[in-house]
Amino acid sequence: MKVSAVVTVPPYATFLEEVARHPLVTGLRLNTVMPIKGSPHDTLRRLSGYGVPLWVDLKGRQLRVVGAAIPPFTEVRVSHPLSVETPADCFFDDGREYARVMEVDGDRLILEDTPRRFVGPGESINIVHPSLKIDGTLTPTDKEYLTAMKELGMTRVMLSYCEEAADVEEVKSLLPGAEVVLKIESLKGLDLAARQGDRQGRLMAARGDLYVEVLEPHRIVRAMRAVHAADPQAWVASRLFPSLAKRPVPEAQDIGDAAWLMSLGYRTFMLGDEVCLRRDSVMAALNLLGHVAEAVG
Repeated sequence: MKVSAVVTVPPYATFLEEVARHPLVTGLRLNTVMPIKGSPHDTLRRLSGYGVPLWVDLKGRQLRVVGAAIPPFTEVRVSHPLSVETPADCFFDDGREYARVMEVDGDRLILEDTPRRFVGPGESINIVHPSLKIDGTLTPTDKEYLTAMKELGMTRVMLSYCEEAADVEEVKSLLPGAEVVLKIESLKGLDLAARQGDRQGRLMAARGDLYVEVLEPHRIVRAMRAVHAADPQAWVASRLFPSLAKRPVPEAQDIGDAAWLMSLGYRTFMLGDEVCLRRDSVMAALNLLGHVAEAVG
């Protein structure tokens, strides 16, 4: 079975050339929440020089913490003003920590109690409620990257939390000719996928947040099938080989997970942040992906 991989690149990693040469790698992904020195222009120009396509992952509607906080004693500020009926369930740490939003004031969230720890800038937060409305789509940082991409003649974009056709249109208005991968990460995103198929661009089942957003874990099965049905060339991302980020030998469930995704028809896999932070773990993940594809046949 032929599969390919898109690899998240730490902006200043010393092993990027080796990763780009791996036979499975067909692209690199820059997560724009990663810190960089200077302007996006300089970073994009440097990372686009490894001989494989560079995809720029814009954050769009994705909610992220923008300031330090220790709830419940301090508010949590997020990347977009929003409205939601309160109290509302919310989750930190990829769904492992539960909290309740008691009040919202623009981009300020007042939590009932947990998590009782330091919450740092860049952390994602999932507010899972049908009444949630986020004010705006692209962040100021997103727009800075799009400006730099236009100057450099770059076109490849991933758009997080894509939920409406207008989200893609906004990107293309700022970057004419943009090739957009729609990251499906919420129930509204799944509705968009069902309505639009791949007409707005390639779809991606982005399981990191999608797994949290479907609320009941078993619903991820139906969600993965739905994205692939909407776009048979859809990519799949996140929660791939997470054990390799902590130990050199993968856990059995990681292998079974990749094999199941291949059995559904997914052929392009995007490796996420944690497994790509170190040379040994990302190379192990790429090699394992190839071995699983061979075993699945």
